[in-house]
Amino acid sequence: QVQLVESGGGLVQAGGSLRLSCAASGRTISSYTMYWYRQAPGKEREWVAGVSGSGGSTYYADSVKGRFTISRDNAKNTVYLQMNSLKPEDTAIYYCNLWAEALRWPWGQGTQVTVSS
Repeated sequence: QVQLVESGGGLVQAGGSLRLSCAASGRTISSYTMYWYRQAPGKEREWVAGVSGSGGSTYYADSVKGRFTISRDNAKNTVYLQMNSLKPEDTAIYYCNLWAEALRWPWGQGTQVTVSS
């Protein structure tokens, strides 16, 4: 069973930066394209960014393009999300997982990001 543990969230002022981590255990994730998702209060979970298994390809939602950078360290079985120029609308709980709903591993507890204006 794969366990995903997200960390690195916090409270930051608008314009600030945070770096999130998603550490996987129970299986090597190097062959999987991994995604970051977020869920704001009262809203559905949405995808934010994705990175291929090798790290050579990255994908971003329009709302974060140019501000967020996804990366991975397969030696550490960890995926990262560098978030710059944060906005209040980025406030959400952030999670990582696979894309296809039927293949996803159990969701982790997520990490709370709060951006104050």
